[in-house]
Amino acid sequence: MFDLDKWQEIFSTIKKNRLRTFLTGFSVAWGIFMLIVLLGSGYGLENGVKKEFEGDAVNYLTVNPGVTSLPYKGLKPGRYLRFTNDERDVLSKIDQVESSSARFTIWRNNTLSYKNEYGTFDIFAVSPEYKEVESLVLTSGRYVNQKDVNDFRKVVALGRVVYDALFKGKEAVGEYIKLSGVPFKVVGVFDDPGGDRDLRRVYIPYTTAQKVFNQGNRIRSVCLMLGDANVEESHTVEEEITNTLSSRLKFDPEDERALNIFNTIENYEQFMTLFASIRLFIWIIGIGTIIAGIVGVSNIMMIIVKERTKEIGIRKALGATPWSIISLILQESILITSFAGYIGLVLGVGLLELVSKAMPATDYFANPEIDFKIAISATLLLVFSGAIAGFVPARKAAGVKPVVALHYE
Repeated sequence: MFDLDKWQEIFSTIKKNRLRTFLTGFSVAWGIFMLIVLLGSGYGLENGVKKEFEGDAVNYLTVNPGVTSLPYKGLKPGRYLRFTNDERDVLSKIDQVESSSARFTIWRNNTLSYKNEYGTFDIFAVSPEYKEVESLVLTSGRYVNQKDVNDFRKVVALGRVVYDALFKGKEAVGEYIKLSGVPFKVVGVFDDPGGDRDLRRVYIPYTTAQKVFNQGNRIRSVCLMLGDANVEESHTVEEEITNTLSSRLKFDPEDERALNIFNTIENYEQFMTLFASIRLFIWIIGIGTIIAGIVGVSNIMMIIVKERTKEIGIRKALGATPWSIISLILQESILITSFAGYIGLVLGVGLLELVSKAMPATDYFANPEIDFKIAISATLLLVFSGAIAGFVPARKAAGVKPVVALHYE
């Protein structure tokens, strides 16, 4: 039952000790505010990095030839290694490899034109499987397919930025553009969740590029999709790649410069482990700050009990039960803690919302946010802790004998 007299007494006590109540509440509000802001900032960093990964698969290896740095079977160091279509075929047969893609870039003349529109963009020669590597989303038409590769078709898929620059919103599929002066038919337009960097590209069949741009059967790199392989399995695949190519291209398997292998599985795992550690560190700091506030509440409650010892003695002499005394102090503690915790929660969430709207998303920070359930749970934990903080001095007060309390000065 709601006891109006008791609440009036609580508010009267708070009003008489405004500064003390403010400082106590501030320490609690600051604790929850810092926890919310720190957690939100941590998620903002994580979202920024995850956004960068959205544009690429996280389960592939990219293998690039390098320059030998060690002699091998009579061959001197300093040799430039080169890949051909055969290297891709061999690597695609390795266990754990679900699919593979050839890739190289046309650097000599990468000017694209459509009627009177011109632009300089990146021309990537790839096989159809490369669509999985970049996680592309087609907005119209299709991507390069196997028939394009087999028949050496002059077809091209455009990134959204390229499409906007050349076609200005007009229909592009079926039209012809010129790549380095050579006509190619547009078969599709794609978007990329990773951002505009990859949308300044166009993709053409690698076999067509080898013929048109006199590349022979050379390719620059091989991308290997490993399905759901874990980090340890990806390292096993790396070793097999090195051993396989060592015998084919004649280099020492221990030569670290002979091959450059980019492991997205390991890279993604490292980032996730890093952010897990950051979240743990943030929780430790935030909870430590909250605990400091709770200790402050407990100390203030002890002071309140000490100041009101004689009053408590009079109450007990008049027949007040221990629970009535405990509940009075507990309610005051919970009231201060709940109100201050709520203020800290609102201010923390409000600040995150302002930062989210004011700060544009970047590769390193995007959408700072806090899980609503976590925010509510932290506040409830704070209220519970406030109750415990008030219970200890309240129990002590309830155990004071009336005679002793009345003689207390």
